[in-house]
Amino acid sequence: MAEITLEGEKIHTSGKLPKVGKKAPDFLLVKGDLSDVTLKDFSGKKKILNIVPSLDTGVCAASAKRFNEVAKELKDTVIITISNDLPFAQERFCGAEGIDNVVTLSQLRNRTFGKKYGIEIVDGPMAGLLGRAIVVLDSQDTVIYTELVPEITQEPDYEAAVEAVKS
Repeated sequence: MAEITLEGEKIHTSGKLPKVGKKAPDFLLVKGDLSDVTLKDFSGKKKILNIVPSLDTGVCAASAKRFNEVAKELKDTVIITISNDLPFAQERFCGAEGIDNVVTLSQLRNRTFGKKYGIEIVDGPMAGLLGRAIVVLDSQDTVIYTELVPEITQEPDYEAAVEAVKS
């Protein structure tokens, strides 16, 4: 269990992010067309998992927009934004904001991602949502960088995530 804050109030996640140097846990998430997606669907590419509580908040929206811009510069890398938002809402958000370089995935049918990655919020007003985190994987799905953002209202360290992918 990790401790983070929401506007200074302590809340907790279900565990800890996967350890650097270890294989990332597989996942089963849902795309905008309601098809199931697993980690294997991105095989051979580096991955930045941008994990957010909801795209319907200012900080999460800013994060998705920033990574959409970053994605243009990265080769053989996919940026995946993961939240509990319905796939329809994710698609609508991306369409309205011109986000087309990032893949959005939802926990719609399977809520194990948050538990496997230790990022499900377990108490406080956001219980059941995902915390804000970045997990970077190499092309073999080994974790090469993680960041659990300590205060949910703060943005992640984009530069560190990009540097991890480039190295």
